[in-house]
Amino acid sequence: MNRAAYPVLILCTAILMIASMANGAGTPGLADLFALSSGSEAAMIILDLRLPRTLAAVLVGSALGAAGMLMQAVTRNPLAEPGLLGVNSGAALGVVAGIAWAGAAAGPGYLVWALLGALVGNGCVLAVAHVGGSVKGPLRLVLAGIALGATFHGASSAILLSEPAGYDQYRFWVLGSLAGATQTAIAWVAAPILGALIAALMLARPLSALQLGDDSARALGHRPALLRAAVAVVATLLTGSAVALAGPIAFLGLLAPHLARACKPGTLAQQIALSAMLGAALLLLADLGARLFAQPFETPVSVMTAMLGAPLLVWLARRGSL
Repeated sequence: MNRAAYPVLILCTAILMIASMANGAGTPGLADLFALSSGSEAAMIILDLRLPRTLAAVLVGSALGAAGMLMQAVTRNPLAEPGLLGVNSGAALGVVAGIAWAGAAAGPGYLVWALLGALVGNGCVLAVAHVGGSVKGPLRLVLAGIALGATFHGASSAILLSEPAGYDQYRFWVLGSLAGATQTAIAWVAAPILGALIAALMLARPLSALQLGDDSARALGHRPALLRAAVAVVATLLTGSAVALAGPIAFLGLLAPHLARACKPGTLAQQIALSAMLGAALLLLADLGARLFAQPFETPVSVMTAMLGAPLLVWLARRGSL
């Protein structure tokens, strides 16, 4: 891969971050961004509203991009991603249960319940897909994810019908949006996401051996079952943290890894790093579109990522990847 791709991508991400800080509800623009005065209205809007939203886009995009690449690598399935495999729905079900039964609020409450739900969702999908033996191809895993995702969504609706008090709190979060990101919420999820990203890069080498087959991995001194469990935990931590902060955002974990592989990175570690960077850039771009597409109203960012990712899924299906 051309080494110039990394600085170019970093520069593009920085430009998108500046654009995110300079655009949105209210009058502050690019000029105000470079001329902030303490206590001014522009400083409040940019530092208290737009900056957390921008940082949230970087964290969530990086987490979902890396999680998608990990899931595709460990399952050897080009269609694996948190949204299609029901992990997002599992995390959402966890948050709904936390809101309805435990009074969970944004920040630590969402994080804990989203992680529990994502872990259950990931485990259920892999268990269903492996019934009767190993996964035979991408279709079985995707169908298991879609079926269980619908089940989790139905369970979430049933809980909300029995506990309507939590509906208002849930309906803004479930659409997938960065509008509610706060400095406190970011502080809670930053450490799990950054730690999981480091762990993902550390798992890249043994995971590369696993892609050659279980026997090859054992010959190189690795334990396939333990490695798959470690990848599942890291992917769950990335997905659950992202869902806790921004709600379920589909297709980003599918789009970023495919774009990363199109850049032809040499190693799996490079693929994971590039996928995380592309995920951050794509979510910044989608969030900008969400704010500017229907001004003065705002489109859910999950709608924008679906507009980007759904055509890719259709193209993969027509190409024969299903």
